[in-house]
Amino acid sequence: MKWIDELATLLVAIGALNWGLVALFKFNLVADTLGQESMATNLVYYAIGAAGLWALVIFLRGLMPQSS
Repeated sequence: MKWIDELATLLVAIGALNWGLVALFKFNLVADTLGQESMATNLVYYAIGAAGLWALVIFLRGLMPQSS
């Protein structure tokens, strides 16, 4: 399951960088690259959202006490 953790981390990083660009420069890299409201843009946003949920699972897994 390590590959899904790595993929989720990558997608969350892409999403965070995109939001940083939006906040700083009013530039949405995903939408400008793939088209405003295109199916591809929406798929990327869905994937980033799912990755964010998975990253939350990874985070919460790290908070759980380890059984011996």
